[in-house]
Amino acid sequence: MKYAPCVLTAAVLLLIGCNRAPAGKTGGAAEEGIMFKDDAAFLKAHTQVVILTDAAGQAQLAVNPDLQGRIMTSTASGPDGLSFGWINRERLASGENNAHMNAFGGEDRFWLGPEGGQFSIFFKKGDPFDLEHWFTPPPINEGAFDIVEQAPGKIVFRKPMHLVNYSGTVFDLEASREVALLTADELVGLGVVPPAGVRWVAFHSQNAIRNAGTEAWTRETGLLSIWILGMFNPSPATTIVVPFRSGPESAHFPIVNDAYFGKVPADRLAVRHDPGVIFFKGDGLYRSKIGIVARRASPFIGSYDAAHGVLTVVKVSVDAAAPYVNSMWEIQAQPYAGDAVNSYNDGPASPGAKPLGPFYELETSSPAAALKPGETMSHRHVTAHFQGDRAALEDLARTIFGVGLDEIQAAFR
Repeated sequence: MKYAPCVLTAAVLLLIGCNRAPAGKTGGAAEEGIMFKDDAAFLKAHTQVVILTDAAGQAQLAVNPDLQGRIMTSTASGPDGLSFGWINRERLASGENNAHMNAFGGEDRFWLGPEGGQFSIFFKKGDPFDLEHWFTPPPINEGAFDIVEQAPGKIVFRKPMHLVNYSGTVFDLEASREVALLTADELVGLGVVPPAGVRWVAFHSQNAIRNAGTEAWTRETGLLSIWILGMFNPSPATTIVVPFRSGPESAHFPIVNDAYFGKVPADRLAVRHDPGVIFFKGDGLYRSKIGIVARRASPFIGSYDAAHGVLTVVKVSVDAAAPYVNSMWEIQAQPYAGDAVNSYNDGPASPGAKPLGPFYELETSSPAAALKPGETMSHRHVTAHFQGDRAALEDLARTIFGVGLDEIQAAFR
C-alpha cells in the first residue's frame, strides 16, 4: 500500500519549527545526557508542569495539564537522573500556536485517529490529502485538559471534544486520561519483573473516550481510535525492538509495514524470524516509520540505548480480532485495516533539511471505537525505563523481547 508522509516535509518543518535549543544545548539527551532537573526547570519556566513522584523521590514524571495532559519526561534516579523524554524547547519557549501541529514533544501524548482517508479527522471534507490542508484537530493540539483528581503519584484529566470527520460525521465526545506512576507489584502484574540492582521508572496513561452525542458511531460513517505516541531522545546506539507473532505473510498480514515514507533501507530495518523480532534504528538521523497490524503485534515493544545503558519497554494492549483505523492519505478501500503499533525515527525530510527533532517514537493505538451514546472505550499505554547492571538488563531483554542486548546491538553491524 502507498502511504503519504504524515507531517515531515520541508514545508511543514518550517511551519512546525525545528528543535533549536538555546546556546550550549542540543535540545536532546543524545549527546549530553540531559538531567531531569534541567528539563523540569525549563518546563517550570515556560509551562504549568506538575511533577509526580514516588515515595522515595527517585521515580518522577513531568506532566503538563496545559499541553493536553502530556507526560513530557521521566527519570528513574531523581532530579539528577537522566531525562528520558524528548522536549522541543524552542517550540515551548516561543509560546506560539501552530495549527498544523504543536510538536511540543513528550513521552506520552493523547491523539485520536484516523489521520487520513474518508474518515480522517485531520482533513476537512473535500480538501486534498496534502500537507497544506493537514491540521491536527484543535482539541488534541492546543489548550489544557481539565484536572479532576490529583495525588503525589497520579493525576486525572477530562476534556470535552467536538470533531467532524472528512465525510461530515460529527463526534461529540468526552476524553478522560489518568497518568500514574506504577509500583513494582503493578509492573509484575503486567509481566515485567524489575531486576535487582536496576534503577527504573514505570508509568501508564489510562485513556478513554465516551460517546457524548445522540448518534451511534458506525463503520459506515467513520470511527475514532485512541492513539498514544511517545517521543524519546535518540542516540547513535539506540535500536528499537519490535517482537512479532510469526505466521504466513500476506497482503493483509505483513510482518512489517515500512511504506509510510518509502521503503526503509536494510541497514536500518532488519527482520529476524527465530524468534520473530524486528530491529529498527532509533538514531534520529533518517526519517522513517514502521507499523505492525494487530494480528502480528506482541505484548511488548521497546528500545535499547547502549550509549546510556537504558532499556525501554512499552506494554502493548491489542485485540487481534478487532478493526483498526487506517491513516493512509487517500480514499481507502480498507478503512479498518490499519496498524495497531507504530515506531517512527526522525530525520531530515529532504537532503540538507533540518529534522523536526531529532527523536524517535513508540506508538500504540486502540481498536476502532464503535460506540453507542453513553458507551466508552479505553486504551492503556504503559512505559518503563530500566538502567543499571548490564547482566540484569540482559536477562530482562531476553524475557521481554526474546533477544539479548548483544543481539540488539549487533542488529546493524
